[in-house]
Amino acid sequence: MRRCKPLLGTFVEITVQQEDAEISMNYAFSEIEKVQSLMSFHHPQSDLSKINRQAHLHPININIWTAQILNIAKDVHVHSGGLFNCGVGHRLITAGLLPNHLNINEHQFGGIEDLYFIDQETVSSARPLCLDLGGIAKGFAVDMAVNTLIAGGVNSGAVNAGGDLRVFGNIPQIIYLRNPQAPSQLFEIGTLSNGAIATSGLYFSIRDKQKSHIVHPFKKTQLDIDEHFLESYSILAKECVYADALTKVLALSRQQNHPCFAHYSAQAIRISR
Repeated sequence: MRRCKPLLGTFVEITVQQEDAEISMNYAFSEIEKVQSLMSFHHPQSDLSKINRQAHLHPININIWTAQILNIAKDVHVHSGGLFNCGVGHRLITAGLLPNHLNINEHQFGGIEDLYFIDQETVSSARPLCLDLGGIAKGFAVDMAVNTLIAGGVNSGAVNAGGDLRVFGNIPQIIYLRNPQAPSQLFEIGTLSNGAIATSGLYFSIRDKQKSHIVHPFKKTQLDIDEHFLESYSILAKECVYADALTKVLALSRQQNHPCFAHYSAQAIRISR
């Protein structure tokens, strides 16, 4: 069975090997919708929007899933030496890639390191924040969907959210990556079983004449896409949330042996033009 829905700013496809799994697939899509509603930058009532508006003013109660992904984001921030930082939403607003829900000229924004937990589901911030979870939430949503399918008795399948892919069960899936010089061309790199792969690249941003959505947190301004971003950056990991986040570390560091990849038992694939 195969079903597809527009979610997370892309098309999410769920494929399973058995024919009696429609209920489990519906639940899996519902979990993805839940992640979208909790962590959307575009939704003014999402947990993320509440944090961005108010966390520097008073504590914010959040859903346990939002807490989970924020803890992961903080952990990856530490182990990447700060290269992964969700606190770049204001830079993406300036670049025209996110809606301007905040008056970004009124604040000096902090980063994910300024967010702290008061208890398991309550956060506050030492500085105003403009967090964007677009670099990690899609992978988290894929993992939640896979967990739901497995809990529903589905033995084998895959969830693909616009290049964030996780495969589970005993049936390997062939993996294709885009040629960064000609993105319409795909080439096979092998098969994947019981793991995840995520890919980041800016070839479509070049085509659409947009600014880079991969933001270097140590640079003050949003730059045009330079030559090294014409490459393709993929991460293989056990869970898709880590594969998704670590593609940004690979793109910004250009180090296939960056220490944080070993920490998360991940492998990097960098494809040049």
